[in-house]
Amino acid sequence: MKRTLSAKEAADLLQISEATLYSYVSRGLIRSEAGAAKSKTRRYLSEDVLKLRDRKEQRRNPAKVVEAALHWGSPILESALTLIDQDRLYYRGYDVAQLARDCTFEQVASLLWVDHLDPIKLDRNPDLPVDLIRLGLPALTRMQIALNLAYQTDLAAYDLAHAPQTGARILTLLTASAIGTTSLDGIAVSLAQAWQVTHPAVINTALILCADHELNASSFVARTVAGVSANPYMVVSAGLAALTGIRHGANTEKVSAFLRETGDPHHASQVIADRLRRGEGLPGFGHHLYSGIDPRAQIILSQLANYYADHPALHLAETIQSGVLNAIDKAPNLDFALATLELTLNLPRGSALILFALGRTVGWIAHAIEQYATGQMIRPRAKYIGRTPEDALQSGEQHTT
Repeated sequence: MKRTLSAKEAADLLQISEATLYSYVSRGLIRSEAGAAKSKTRRYLSEDVLKLRDRKEQRRNPAKVVEAALHWGSPILESALTLIDQDRLYYRGYDVAQLARDCTFEQVASLLWVDHLDPIKLDRNPDLPVDLIRLGLPALTRMQIALNLAYQTDLAAYDLAHAPQTGARILTLLTASAIGTTSLDGIAVSLAQAWQVTHPAVINTALILCADHELNASSFVARTVAGVSANPYMVVSAGLAALTGIRHGANTEKVSAFLRETGDPHHASQVIADRLRRGEGLPGFGHHLYSGIDPRAQIILSQLANYYADHPALHLAETIQSGVLNAIDKAPNLDFALATLELTLNLPRGSALILFALGRTVGWIAHAIEQYATGQMIRPRAKYIGRTPEDALQSGEQHTT
């Protein structure tokens, strides 16, 4: 739109008379400036006119505004954390490809939390009142239990001004809950040692790429919980609960099942065709925010190819990618890359989701820190579509006659 508008253009946008427009200008609601040198007409700033129009619309129809705001892909909150632009992903202006290549996960956590690349300091192994590893529970369940045990005794976590320090303790806690121990050398090194991975860089890359992805479902939940000043343990607990949904992080388990079902690259075409005919879909492909390949998937799959070029799991993944591209023209997303990483590195089942959860914990805490700073509560309005009071009254009268 043009920087300035004529009186008629501004009035038409606001659906008001020009006389009303002039009154808005006199009240300071809309700024004006002189027109061309030989013209005596005034011009009106588009920015002010549009802001006033949006405010009028919100007062007139708040339900419509909320409905539009919550539509997929529409911005609903301001954030300085993550930018998705032209199929590229950036954390605070840094391309994630560069960060994954040059930084540790702890440096990226620091970038998202406090906007510098000095790595966060990891806490020592936490002392839990229960030996979670011996309980024989799934790793994700152990992580959820650990959060609910630790938040009651970590009183420093209630000082929300020190959320980054609390975040470092939470990361250590969750890692120890998942694998039994942590190393001061870093989260990626701890996981690589526990899982006997030769190249910790692959784990480090995956954690970085999982760290944040703007206002996905779990991050929105985390911000909402932070908005009521819940401490970071509860923020992460809420985010983790959302991540376990099969339409979010747990979709990695559906992708892993898809890879295991295919098994042999020679079966890929038949498995893809059978799934499509049965209406089961092909998990791990396509993403609403990218027109081509998910950049996170591209980075992980490329790094796996560098380290494990001849691995059968990579050959299987490449064959499936080609088959899906030919069948439905969709590229792999992060879920597919994480499941492929799990299979290639022979990690315990469910490790893809654990990587996702540990990585995204950094993002949840980053969103919490942003939300704490606003001092605002997130409280959308609902668009009521139920029975009207008049209908209820009539229905009650009918039942009593």
